[in-house]
Amino acid sequence: MIKAAVFDLDGTLLNTLGALTWCTNQVLLSFGMKEIREEDTRKIVGDGYIMQMTRALRLRGDDQLTHLEEAKKRYMAVFAANCMREVRPYDGIPELLEFLKKNSVKIACFSNKPDAQAVENIETIFGRGYFDAVRGERAGFPKKPDPAGALAIAGEFGVSPEECIYLGDTNTDMKTGTSAGMKTIGVLWGYRDKAELAAFHPCLLAGKPADVAAYLTSDTGKCKNEGC
Repeated sequence: MIKAAVFDLDGTLLNTLGALTWCTNQVLLSFGMKEIREEDTRKIVGDGYIMQMTRALRLRGDDQLTHLEEAKKRYMAVFAANCMREVRPYDGIPELLEFLKKNSVKIACFSNKPDAQAVENIETIFGRGYFDAVRGERAGFPKKPDPAGALAIAGEFGVSPEECIYLGDTNTDMKTGTSAGMKTIGVLWGYRDKAELAAFHPCLLAGKPADVAAYLTSDTGKCKNEGC
């Protein structure tokens, strides 16, 4: 029986592509570099803001990362003030969350976004206290794909990893859910493509949030793919 659902944030719960691209571009422009496109952002996010800026700088020819230390500072300053820019939930996400809550499934968000901005995103869109737990990048916990944060959430809820589903849109998320021993679901409405997620043999590849509810109500725990 599934007792908890742990969601990635960017590309899974919320479409944050506009904010991530705009904030990254403000930093690049400050160095006299050309802006990146949203399609570029899809490929560079998911592993924390330091890796995001590392990849963005390399896209713009700074292979030696001479601007990285300053870029990290500038990005955090810009992002702290603009993390909600154009942010919106994906179609069907509010209904999926309501389905889970009505079925007594605890809901959590686990993100590599800095913790303060992860909380701001979630509480602004869904309301304070709507999620049972929100965890962004925090001191003392390694970033995804290390499963420590996901396992800490399960511990807070008093459930086993086997009683959790983990949902995300990148290879980082697939590694996190699998390493945590949770039933892992790849979501196809996010930033990466089907092939990237399918390579990790998740329990389900969901084309829309309603597919997750259907999976849970039809045969919870019975796998749709070989790796589950």
